[in-house]
Amino acid sequence: MESKSFLLFASVLCLTALSSAQDSCGQRPLVGPPGASRIVGGREAPEGAWPWHVSIQILSVHHCAGTILDRLWVLTASHCFHNYLWISRRHFRVVAGLHTLSALGDHAQIRSISKVKMHEDYDDVTSDNDVTLVLLGSPFDFTDHVRAVCAPHNVTHELALNFSHCFVTGWGSSYFRGPLLNSLQETEVELIDRRTCNLISWYGGLITDNMICAGLESGGNDACQGDSGGPLQCYSDNEERFYVVGVTSSGEGCGLPRRPGVYAQTSSFSGWLKANQEAASPALRPDTRLLAALLSSALLLLL
Repeated sequence: MESKSFLLFASVLCLTALSSAQDSCGQRPLVGPPGASRIVGGREAPEGAWPWHVSIQILSVHHCAGTILDRLWVLTASHCFHNYLWISRRHFRVVAGLHTLSALGDHAQIRSISKVKMHEDYDDVTSDNDVTLVLLGSPFDFTDHVRAVCAPHNVTHELALNFSHCFVTGWGSSYFRGPLLNSLQETEVELIDRRTCNLISWYGGLITDNMICAGLESGGNDACQGDSGGPLQCYSDNEERFYVVGVTSSGEGCGLPRRPGVYAQTSSFSGWLKANQEAASPALRPDTRLLAALLSSALLLLL
């Protein structure tokens, strides 16, 4: 009887942990929801404010940013790896729970990279399809400082999320070709309609259906060098959580008027992301059907 009770307990524990991990995406326990006042320009982010933001490093030096999708997968930009595939994966690492580049701190978690899956149709000239999945060598331990963001299921789902505040985060330069910043920065931006962004006086038709623009028409609030691969994240008032809307990709200069940041639109790649995550790590991802069957079996044993 004791073994049956233990089996039931273990099954319930597994299902509860899985459900909790899925339900808590996009929530940041250490910082409340966005306030009513806007951030003008960039500022240092409160520590732990963006627990899904990671640093992808080469030989322990920040190279690009990324976004935690779940315990094993990080979303980033293809241009972060396109010209670096000749470097052995053992020289790369992913650091989560990081606030200051020069000091890991007590909350940092370091993981190796097991696999890099670049989008097959990435175009390094136009920056179209600028998304890449990174499979970690071992899963993250989720804490208040390290957790996953939510991702839109598709374009239709994204439209229904009712975003109120959008932010870009990173250690990137505060001006064009400037040095990296030591502390994680945040800046609030506005999503810009693709038709507007493609006007002749803006980007003149260079923005594809797989891209989204974000910034301000007057300039000022923008991602810059060193922010590549990081998240454009928006807060859903309906869901009371953050979603990764874009991957920091390209743009002309930094913070120029009518030259907002250009991001790979996450919802355009939802099918690609799901298919590649499931294909690459079936043995590592939790099998909800197996856990449910285990729980059912345990309950039958107790009857």
